[in-house]
Amino acid sequence: MSLRALCAAALLALAACPSFHAGPLPGAPADATFADVDGVHLHYRAVGSGPTVVMLHGYGASLDLWRPVQDALAAHHRVIAVDLKGFGWSSRPAGDYSPAAEATLVWHLLDQLGVDQVSIVGHSWGSSISLAMALAQPARVRRIALYAAYVFDAQLPSFFRWAQVDGIGEVLFALNYRNNVEERVGLAYHDPRFVTQARVEHVLAELDRPGTTAAALAAARGQHLGAMERRYHEITQPTLLLWGDDDLVTPLRFGQRLAATLPDAKLQVYPACGHIPMVEAATATTRDLLRFLDADRAPADEPAAPAVDAAAPEAAP
Repeated sequence: MSLRALCAAALLALAACPSFHAGPLPGAPADATFADVDGVHLHYRAVGSGPTVVMLHGYGASLDLWRPVQDALAAHHRVIAVDLKGFGWSSRPAGDYSPAAEATLVWHLLDQLGVDQVSIVGHSWGSSISLAMALAQPARVRRIALYAAYVFDAQLPSFFRWAQVDGIGEVLFALNYRNNVEERVGLAYHDPRFVTQARVEHVLAELDRPGTTAAALAAARGQHLGAMERRYHEITQPTLLLWGDDDLVTPLRFGQRLAATLPDAKLQVYPACGHIPMVEAATATTRDLLRFLDADRAPADEPAAPAVDAAAPEAAP
């Protein structure tokens, strides 16, 4: 075997072994809030008071995605945004990263925080976890709002399907997960002006945290949605679906399908908007979300539509 072939084989072997990181991540902000839940060092951010709302980000993202929306809701709600296991500042231990497992973890966090009834807001892959939470403990869920929901097996990209295969998934993720970040961020937006250097650098910084590639692979392998989607008709809570009309990641047809599947769902579509409606249609989506959630509050004068800063960084799936 030639030296070049030996080097290539060695690199491939190294690439095929992404490792987890079970403990706290180095470099976490001094003001970050954590809870140890089921062996996971879970990062969350809680603000405001009133009926509780829990916010779940999408695949490859973090609770930073929700900060402007979370702050806008905090005047009338207690809003808890969570870094799901494997993402943001939460730890990346080995284990189950399926929507059901992530949902159980969030419920146990809420139990620690003394929260019973919640409304759930999810984005993209976080929407599958939101629906898993509703299926697991329906009596505790008041309302559900889903942005650009990723909840059907038909939405699974071919990259994730190949990743299900032992050995192939390790190589694919080790060699490709950190590549083409600017292109992936660009895919999430209708307007290229949102693809800023700050957003790209934010994604790269999160990808550099230890255990990220292994956790991302585990989360991809946990996305077996077929059995769960057959139960969506059981979810009777009022549900608001917020969708961009130019979503290339989760096309609008899946929003129409989900609206037809859930018993009490309303689909709201935003023009000239991609996969991140809370940024590209920040004012409109936050206004509609606040009105939807206000049904849980005592009667009061309707608040003015909140101002939302769409400049906060976030990651694309």
